[in-house]
Amino acid sequence: MTAPALDLEHLRGLSEGTLDDALRSFADAHGAQALPALSVLAGGSERALRRAAKRALYRLAQRGVTPPPRPSPRPVVERAPERAARAWVSGVDGSGSRALWILFEGAFGGTTLCSLIVNDTAGVLEVAGGEITKRRLEAELAALRSAQKLPWVECDPARALGLVAEALALHRAQGTTPPAAFERWRRRFEGAPVPALPALPAAEPALVERSAALAELPEMAGWFLDPEAVQADAVELLAARESRLVVSDTIKAERRETIVGGVIAREFTSEARSRWARRLVEMALVFDATERPELGGLARAAAAHLADRDTDPRRHPFARALAERALDLAAEVVAGRLKAADVSRKVRSVE
Repeated sequence: MTAPALDLEHLRGLSEGTLDDALRSFADAHGAQALPALSVLAGGSERALRRAAKRALYRLAQRGVTPPPRPSPRPVVERAPERAARAWVSGVDGSGSRALWILFEGAFGGTTLCSLIVNDTAGVLEVAGGEITKRRLEAELAALRSAQKLPWVECDPARALGLVAEALALHRAQGTTPPAAFERWRRRFEGAPVPALPALPAAEPALVERSAALAELPEMAGWFLDPEAVQADAVELLAARESRLVVSDTIKAERRETIVGGVIAREFTSEARSRWARRLVEMALVFDATERPELGGLARAAAAHLADRDTDPRRHPFARALAERALDLAAEVVAGRLKAADVSRKVRSVE
């Protein structure tokens, strides 16, 4: 139905009282259908018509007849959806922990930094962060790179989100929860897919044989089996070394080999092999990012060989290096020259 119209020329010639009566009658006759025409007059520039129309609209409103609400005006600056704009990740330490920084951009271009420590056996260990300016971010990054013992590289933000998603999946599988401070950040990680692992090339025997050299790198000095798990083996090694029995070097070497081989066979279960192989893959990506492709190749070869269930971990040079370092440290603990807590590879549980 067409909305009723008003004769403006006729209305302009009316006195104030007659105009008011005319608009009252118009409103009474048409009700809600009178609203468009009265609203136009109420928003016009002619004072007498505007005032009379507003009075007519007021009387309609008293009867419950009102125009629909106007749509909210669009903001001059729209609130953009929050997104992960940049991310940084550290190398992996010997307990499977690493640091992550994820910079989120969102409301009106503001930036927020989320700092986390995640672990491959316990999930999210620590989380902190808040709003940050670009200048402060650059200063924090410079300070971090100069103080960190582990390499610190920029990575694809989607991959960083996925690493956190992987840690959250671990919590769900174990029936644990991240620290309470994570709740303010949780929505930023919802729906993030767990990153797919890059395919490993076939392990080149020559590279696998050289893989023990990885354990000598400064950033992998903390890579070893938990000394507490091999303490009894370390005591046995010490007893054999300090025995007063006169035995040949060959027999001593065989005895050491039996003990070290036993540690490797016991500690490198199928699950442990997968875990150490994954850590090596992550370090290969870090080596690539720091322009050390040769080390990346060694790490991938070591990971591929370790992940191959048809191989004997006792013949893996890198696995042997981890076991031998753990035995040496356990011996130092037994001798009282090191504190067990200082070399423990155990990760504190998340409450």
